[in-house]
Amino acid sequence: MNKRLIIIGFLILIISVIGKLLFSALKNIELDEFHPAAVIFVIDSSASNQEKLNEEIKYLRNICSILDPEDVIKILKVSEKSYLIYEGAPTDGSIINDTLKEFTKLDTSDYGTAYGEALKKAFEHALTMKKEGYVPSIVVIGDLENEGDISKQIDWDTLPENVENVKKYVPEISMLFAYAHPEKLDLVKTKLTPVLGEKKLIVVNEQTAAKSQRKLLEAIGR
Repeated sequence: MNKRLIIIGFLILIISVIGKLLFSALKNIELDEFHPAAVIFVIDSSASNQEKLNEEIKYLRNICSILDPEDVIKILKVSEKSYLIYEGAPTDGSIINDTLKEFTKLDTSDYGTAYGEALKKAFEHALTMKKEGYVPSIVVIGDLENEGDISKQIDWDTLPENVENVKKYVPEISMLFAYAHPEKLDLVKTKLTPVLGEKKLIVVNEQTAAKSQRKLLEAIGR
């Protein structure tokens, strides 16, 4: 009887010690707070980019598939002009597909690439979504070629300053550039790495695009 009581006493002591250790360990674990993301897509639907457009749309849809239902996306098209063609949940697959199909169709009279105008709008959306409590990220999909109206093109000399200004209000902002020629992507790295850093700036060509989704999730804090 005494032996049994001693064994039970030891078991209670061991369980108490293990319980205390587990409680202390769990108490010190800090759960990451979830912040919804606002991913702002800029997709090139100009005549010069039509050959890769279907693949690029598939890439955009793949990114949507890894986002949370609480996230939001906005899609800006780029051709001679740039304007918003979709905003809403990343899970509305059929609506996103129909929207892209309708508003990225080839228009031979629509010459030029208003990337500069598109980025300006994307920055404005990022600032607004930050105020709404989202973590903004800008994803630029296309060849980054400057064509047409020079006032709507990217000014590579002032772009770093523009991103720096956005960072003052959105310090966690990230950018991803996909499907441009490596020479253009090298220019992006040269201009924006000093501003955004390696983790918040992602550049991928069509050969490496499939491996960029994990990096994007890390950039938005997932």
